[in-house]
Amino acid sequence: MNDNNLDSGFGNNFDSDLDGDFLTAIAQFNGGEYYSCHDTLEEIWHNAWQSDRAFYQGILQIAVGLYHLHNHNWNGAVILLGEGTSRLPMYLPEYMTINVEMLLDDSLHLLKTLQQGGKERLPQSLTDIANGDLRLPKIFIIN
Repeated sequence: MNDNNLDSGFGNNFDSDLDGDFLTAIAQFNGGEYYSCHDTLEEIWHNAWQSDRAFYQGILQIAVGLYHLHNHNWNGAVILLGEGTSRLPMYLPEYMTINVEMLLDDSLHLLKTLQQGGKERLPQSLTDIANGDLRLPKIFIIN
């Protein structure tokens, strides 16, 4: 199994069956453009099949949680990470060629770290992220 996280563009390894707007949202998410990712996913969510809506909404909410985190909003980060991660277990281990298991594990680890540290430890958590000691979730495509 080969994972592609689209960090440096799509290259030749992305799944051509994925919607172009969803590929854009993945690139925005992995590039830290969380607000743009939210906008892109919201448009996809509005037009999605009912069975796919919770999947898109979960990723959207994780993106918004990360947006709040980067804006030093501990409450918003914890609430949205919690809501987003609660929507994804039904899509485990992968869905639409997305490694949901890795996205969920990384998001839950971040959420747990933030919850255990509380608001007062948010600056240290952000430093840990900047130093690479705490990993931000990424979306990986399974080829």
